[in-house]
Amino acid sequence: MEALIFGLAILIFSVVIHEVAHGYAAYALGDPTAKLAGRLTLNPLPHVDFIGSIIFPGIMVLTSSPILFGWAKPVPYNPYNLKNQRWGEAIVGIAGVATNLLLAVIFAFITRYAFAAGMNDFADLASIVTLTNLSLGLFNLIPIPPLDGYTVLRGILPYKLGLGLKEFEDRMRAGSIFTLIGLLFLFIFVLAAPFTMLIRTVFSFLTGLPI
Repeated sequence: MEALIFGLAILIFSVVIHEVAHGYAAYALGDPTAKLAGRLTLNPLPHVDFIGSIIFPGIMVLTSSPILFGWAKPVPYNPYNLKNQRWGEAIVGIAGVATNLLLAVIFAFITRYAFAAGMNDFADLASIVTLTNLSLGLFNLIPIPPLDGYTVLRGILPYKLGLGLKEFEDRMRAGSIFTLIGLLFLFIFVLAAPFTMLIRTVFSFLTGLPI
């Protein structure tokens, strides 16, 4: 139970870091929207989404899910303020994913070192950080709206194709609750098995541990 509680805490902190990374990327590119909204902070309170940060992860913990993931309130940004109009949205989109994957790699090496040094309890905790951030990073790379992978995809496509994807995303956002239900349905019934296999494979490669 302690490991599950620790995992939930790490998940909340990881989704917060993910969103703050988006905000800092936008700020570095000239958009102060997230800063003005008070979202460039590691304090979880401004970021927590009741469903995505508490209810959904809590269900996964209670059902002993082999992986944990969730989401926070999206950090606001104005794409028209970005200095780099060609690649700006793609950079903002990939920032959160890159941060989670970087944390996964760092803590994977910590896990390897800790197990080699006989620090098994510490290694177990580090492996939870690795697994959580790996799950978040790879999940958000899936190129379906409103995930970051979709933002990156439309950001790197030619202008007209990207504009078409943006219009499609806007229509989906108009029915956000239905978008969320559809996304969860797609993930649970279609993508869960191959996604879990991918996570297990990458986790074992990084840490040298089975899962």
